[in-house]
Amino acid sequence: MRNRKLSPNLQYYGDFTQRSHGVRRDGSAALDLASVAAGRFDGFWEFGLQKWDTAAGVLLIEEAGGKVTDFAGSPYQLGGPAILATNGLIHEEMRALALEISQRVPAASQRGTEPLQR
Repeated sequence: MRNRKLSPNLQYYGDFTQRSHGVRRDGSAALDLASVAAGRFDGFWEFGLQKWDTAAGVLLIEEAGGKVTDFAGSPYQLGGPAILATNGLIHEEMRALALEISQRVPAASQRGTEPLQR
């Protein structure tokens, strides 16, 4: 059993929850990314996804006018270590917070899905 208290993603979850109207988790990266594209979620982050987890969702978000990067703001590379996807309107704010957290927390290596909902 994994020690959840040591999970770096809990810090992201806590910080995003305190600065938003809530964090929702559906358990499927593909579904969460589609929810960002459809406007049901404002943003999404996750670590350690495979290309097949994100390819369709990244396309949907970009076609819908959203933005997908890594925490540094570089274009997301399929299969990269971290993904940040938003409706585009909150991208810089969410990216800055994710980058701030990443500088305080050990590198994330777990598979947690935390989409941000306004």
